[in-house]
Amino acid sequence: MWPSFSLNRPLVWLGLAALTAASLLPLLPLRLAALSLVVLGLLDAWRQIRREHQRRRLSEQALELSQDGMMISDADNRIVTVNPAFTQITGYTLEEIRGMDPSALSSGRQDKAFYDRYWQTLKTTGRWEGEIWNQRKHGDQYPEWLRVQAWHDPKGRVTHYVGLFTDISRHKAREQDLRRIGFEDPLTGLPNRRRLHDLLASRLRHLRAGEGLDLALIDIDGFKAINDSLGVDSGDRLLARFGQRLAAQVAGGIVGRLGGDEFLVIRTTTFDDHEKWVSSLRQHLSEPFEIEGSSLRLGLTIGSCRAPEDGREANVLFQRLESALYSAKRHGRNHDRRFRPSLEVESDRHLTILNELRQALAQGSQLEVYYQTQHRLDDGEMVGMEALLRWHHPDYGMVPPTEFIPLAERHGLMPALGGWVIDQVVAQISLWRGKGLGVLPVWVNLSALQLIQGDLESRLLSTLRQYRVPTPLLGLELTESVLLDERAGDISPRLEALRREGLQIAIDDFGTGYSSMAYLKRLPVDKLKLDREFIRALPHDNADAAITSAVLAMAQGLNLDVIAEGVETTEQRDFLLARGCRHVQGYLYARPQPASAVEARLRQIEVPALS
Repeated sequence: MWPSFSLNRPLVWLGLAALTAASLLPLLPLRLAALSLVVLGLLDAWRQIRREHQRRRLSEQALELSQDGMMISDADNRIVTVNPAFTQITGYTLEEIRGMDPSALSSGRQDKAFYDRYWQTLKTTGRWEGEIWNQRKHGDQYPEWLRVQAWHDPKGRVTHYVGLFTDISRHKAREQDLRRIGFEDPLTGLPNRRRLHDLLASRLRHLRAGEGLDLALIDIDGFKAINDSLGVDSGDRLLARFGQRLAAQVAGGIVGRLGGDEFLVIRTTTFDDHEKWVSSLRQHLSEPFEIEGSSLRLGLTIGSCRAPEDGREANVLFQRLESALYSAKRHGRNHDRRFRPSLEVESDRHLTILNELRQALAQGSQLEVYYQTQHRLDDGEMVGMEALLRWHHPDYGMVPPTEFIPLAERHGLMPALGGWVIDQVVAQISLWRGKGLGVLPVWVNLSALQLIQGDLESRLLSTLRQYRVPTPLLGLELTESVLLDERAGDISPRLEALRREGLQIAIDDFGTGYSSMAYLKRLPVDKLKLDREFIRALPHDNADAAITSAVLAMAQGLNLDVIAEGVETTEQRDFLLARGCRHVQGYLYARPQPASAVEARLRQIEVPALS
């Protein structure tokens, strides 16, 4: 196992030969010459032994310093020696474990079939690698990543087994946190939009004859006013209690939070009492909530539908729930509305907005790109900016992106809008460079439909070449839902091709979709943008603090940069800085501004221009 002394050295052999010849040579000078060769051979052998000893000590010291546990067992699989990291991880000293079978550490989670496969692989290939659960001295179980190698003598017989293992408990905990982020609403612990979609699809698939699904989308009336009057913390507590009460009311059903003050309820039933069911929900949720010594009765607007009568697909039912909710809101607060087909063609504000958006896109004069700068945390210097679409309507004024972007996504306008934004941004970068300004990288958002169409790469590169803008000045932001949209296929090769051209890739709103370590390893990603949902309550919310810290630690391990969005207070800034976050974006530093205002700021800084 360890380096050993070797006689495969010319001087050693020459010295041995000279030692034999010294007694046979007749002349004294020849004998002295032979003895000199013997001395040289002995010196060479001593140097070799010394080097081998140093190598062995160095190997032993390296194993002592290693954070990986090491265990060596003999051919009968009895433990011979372990390193200090083994003791630190398992709690067992060498004296306690020597001579024992390593199976004494087993947690019992793996069955006999697992170990049969383990030994078959080890005997066939001479090595095994994988995840295994073991048990520490004091009884707690832990996961480890184990690598085992069989050592053989010159005749090919196994003499020892060497095992190296890493305690991956922290990695598992972080992965579990990220899974929870992907499936749960962090405030209420209820399923989030992504998870609700999966649960609804599952229930639709498993409907039996005579069963139906009742669905209700519940919006709390005037919740912003409650937040403003009682404070954000009280508002969060109200949302959490609202979710708890709703879940208790529909035991056996599904309750989730879509975001903000919107909750979704799903129940499987054999009764045709949809309106009565919605009425019972309202009655139960209208009972007062006690918050900060105040008794609050909530007004509720509810949109509802029923499957399979109103649809057999999750996407369709979500859309029809929203149509019913919007229709109920149009009639004022505290109303119910069940979906009906006419809602999809009613000339309401949303259809009007949609038509006006099409006209604005055709004309271009009402649309404008604003820019929100991004900053280094340690010194506040600008490092980049995000491009944000704004719509100045001549009659409605500034139309919120939260109103027209979902409509554009639902009705297929995002490729045209996204293409318009990219053209405007690249043209603006070219204009700034023409004025001699050192331009920072600008990040633009991509939609799933832009990827689905398939010509995104050629259009991007063509636009950059047209305006002679270097590719590193344009970054692409994709949400997790876009990355996991099956309609776009495997986008990893496409993103890799763009990255080879010099463009940067970021995941936007990280943590609000299905966060997965797998796709972070697989996709060519440079940055994560931590969603403002986890920043808003920092540093006082323990759950948000834990999640944010876990994401930052994970990103550091994967060599990914993190930009924290929605930073508005110095407390949030200091918390993020203390945990290694390098870049931020939010009102504490700058609000979104038109290009002219950003240009004035660019003139005040020196940024190396790219050629």
